[in-house]
Amino acid sequence: MRTPAISRRGLLCGCAGLVATGGVAGLADLGRAAAQRRGGGGERLRIGYLPITDAAPLLIADRGAAAADLAEPVLFRSWAALAEAFLTRQVDIVHLLMPLAVQLRFGLGAPARILGWNHTNGSALTVAPGITELGQLAGTQVAIPFWWSIHNILIQQLLRAHGLRPVIRGSASRSAGTVELVVMSPSDMVPALANGSISAFTVADPFNAAAELRGVGRIHRFLGDLWRDHACCALVVHQQLLDRRPDAATAVMDAVVRAQLRIGGDRPAAAKQLAGAYLPQPLPAITKALTYSDQLPVRHLEWRPQRIGFQPFPFPSFTGALVAAMHDTVVDGDIGFLSGLDPDRVHGALVDDRFVRAAIDNAGGPAAFGLPDRLTRIEEIDPS
Repeated sequence: MRTPAISRRGLLCGCAGLVATGGVAGLADLGRAAAQRRGGGGERLRIGYLPITDAAPLLIADRGAAAADLAEPVLFRSWAALAEAFLTRQVDIVHLLMPLAVQLRFGLGAPARILGWNHTNGSALTVAPGITELGQLAGTQVAIPFWWSIHNILIQQLLRAHGLRPVIRGSASRSAGTVELVVMSPSDMVPALANGSISAFTVADPFNAAAELRGVGRIHRFLGDLWRDHACCALVVHQQLLDRRPDAATAVMDAVVRAQLRIGGDRPAAAKQLAGAYLPQPLPAITKALTYSDQLPVRHLEWRPQRIGFQPFPFPSFTGALVAAMHDTVVDGDIGFLSGLDPDRVHGALVDDRFVRAAIDNAGGPAAFGLPDRLTRIEEIDPS
């Protein structure tokens, strides 16, 4: 029997798996078949990532002590392509949007587990140079990287807070105060802003920094100024890896945590290590993304929202608040899987923090990352 293929539009739309002949069941069968072909031996783990600075710890960790466990990272241009590669076991470990990980686990039934965070903050809303206030976005298109992304969640909250209404599958109207959201690969956003086909985009760096350096865009708001120290992405693996190769998961998490400390200790050096080897953007854009000036205008100065952070612990409070926010977010696709999700229970089923807790202890404890000893926090969200 021929294995059905995954529809790219099924993932792109956030649908519950538009598989050629089998729906969600077909997708699950495909995932199991791929897992069996992969086996549980000692193969080097294949990494998939998008070219963003958020993924820096996983990329730099490849050159560290876990090199024996990690194959050369493979660059993908869109989140849909990366998700497909993960589902079909073409890659074993990915830096993936957290809301997308929720969809994979609970909407598509994939055995996806979050090991930890690679970063905090690191994203922004970048607008065309002539736009000085959000009201000017009415009647225009704004690009987002994926429907199930923190970018889509926060831009919708921000627009509504300013009297604008996000719409999908329909033209925006200036008089009605509507803004059309469109999914676009991050690598296409800067050219689209430059040629005027969109008025703004929200995405991870270094695309925001690149737009500013090219003079085709201006950072209007850092997303960390809307949700303090949020993680747009996380380190995602297959449950099979944790069951069959816990030693490899331990080595990878230890290497990522050590890489986070190295990056925090010398950001310009990290930018040079990323440029060319892993990120195709020019070195000045990568450096700018890792070292934004504290003089940039922000609303919550104490949050330091312009500064991408590198700490590994996935707070349960964040997972719960994220799932709650997903319930209120408009996407182009099926949202039925959300109806059965209790925000307070999702974290335990999605996140396995045994490995990151041990890695943090090995790296000097929570204080080494500026984290509270009890590894708990209260989410601070202000989309105004």
